[in-house]
Amino acid sequence: MNAMITTTQRAIIEHAIEHSRGKIEWFPDTINRGLQAGLLNAMLRKELIVRADDAFYVAPGGYQAVGHPWPALPPAKEAPRKHRENSKQAQVIRMLQRPEGATLAQICAETGWQSHTVRGLFASAFKKKLGLNLVSEKTQGGERTYRLA
Repeated sequence: MNAMITTTQRAIIEHAIEHSRGKIEWFPDTINRGLQAGLLNAMLRKELIVRADDAFYVAPGGYQAVGHPWPALPPAKEAPRKHRENSKQAQVIRMLQRPEGATLAQICAETGWQSHTVRGLFASAFKKKLGLNLVSEKTQGGERTYRLA
């Protein structure tokens, strides 16, 4: 996007590029807090900046608008995950890998955790972080059984 920018927008973008690795942290003294929100919204609409992690950063369009090249970022290296075989999480995974799976009560008894802690582990660590596919089945009149698919 080839956006027309104001002198103030140019100053903010150039300051962010030169002083804070693209993070918008500075405004000219003439811009009070009330005007900052409107200015940021205008810059967002023009795709000069983006919002991430409750902060604003110069977008590729902002770099282009002030004539700066988009910075080449080195590929991110993921730190190898350390998995302890004797951790409670590993115990739960082994229980869920069994053909019959495990009930919430069995997992709570094995780990000493409360049921809400186990459910939180299922949602956050297993599904979101580890990407495991958890299957839940409830037999008629029986307990809900969980297993890894």
